[in-house]
Amino acid sequence: MQLGPYTLPNPVFVAPMAGVTDRPFRRLCRDLGAGYAVSEMAASDPRLRDSVKTQRRTDHAGEAEPRAVQIAGADPDLMAQAARYNVERGAQVIDINMGCPARKVCQVMAGSALMADEPLALAIVAAVVAAVPVPVTVKMRTGPHPGRRNAPLLARRLEDLGVAMITIHGRTRACGYGGQAEYDTLAAIRQSVRIPLVANGDITTPQRAREVLRATGADAVMIGRAAQGRPWIFREIAHYLATGTLLPPPGRAEIRQRLLGHLVEHYAFYGEHTGVRTARKHVGWYLAGMPGWAQRRAAFNALAQPEAQLAALDAFLSEPPPRLDNPEPVPAAAPAEATLEMA
Repeated sequence: MQLGPYTLPNPVFVAPMAGVTDRPFRRLCRDLGAGYAVSEMAASDPRLRDSVKTQRRTDHAGEAEPRAVQIAGADPDLMAQAARYNVERGAQVIDINMGCPARKVCQVMAGSALMADEPLALAIVAAVVAAVPVPVTVKMRTGPHPGRRNAPLLARRLEDLGVAMITIHGRTRACGYGGQAEYDTLAAIRQSVRIPLVANGDITTPQRAREVLRATGADAVMIGRAAQGRPWIFREIAHYLATGTLLPPPGRAEIRQRLLGHLVEHYAFYGEHTGVRTARKHVGWYLAGMPGWAQRRAAFNALAQPEAQLAALDAFLSEPPPRLDNPEPVPAAAPAEATLEMA
């Protein structure tokens, strides 16, 4: 599919998740088949631009094109400034966050709170589109609450303003991440706009991805929580959509290779102190439910050096898997809101 001047290799995208989709994770997902990736959200407040967190979120060194940055805020002028700032730093697509339901984001009228103030939402989009010469996209929800699903109306107006692509998470702001995603609203949007439409929410398997595409008429799917600890989900979905056949799951040896490689780049990106601590959540997601890991998790989380973490994981994943009559259950993915944090 086409996004402005860029031809994307497949319709399986990485969702922006604050605290998760940093540059090392985005690059890994691209290597494993994702056709497109969007950065963690960066706040539009210029006072935060020099912070370490914001600097990391706008670092795209070595990333494949197009490099997309998501910005969040509630002031049209500041959002336009943020868009220009990121384009000057190498962003090739600007994504506007109108979908995050996290309380501290919505309290400042950013994220999905914008859907309840249509004039402000449209003013922000108009200002950003006018400010930069690159494609501008929007990620939003189906509406503020189940009684007001205004995404179809907003989508038509966004297209008129020059937005290049829209991603819809199939829940309202009030729904958070509870219940099941609904896709009727996406199907209605597909009937009313010509620009690319991306479906997001509860897409956890290749079969589900195909079902959602057929039900909504969307051009692509965006994967969020289901990719935590499972970055190979992108190649699995892309392969299934292209061939109708399922790839086998990765074996223990490949999981070892991918996880260790991910952590090496993670440490290099964050530095030793922060890298060791932020690596723990990724390790937990990769190894959730793997036989034998529960007994070692506490000891692993006490390790404070990259070399110690890598050695412990190498040893664990190099062992033959234990035989268990009652394997450990795989816990449900943590809600993405739990990892959200403003820049």
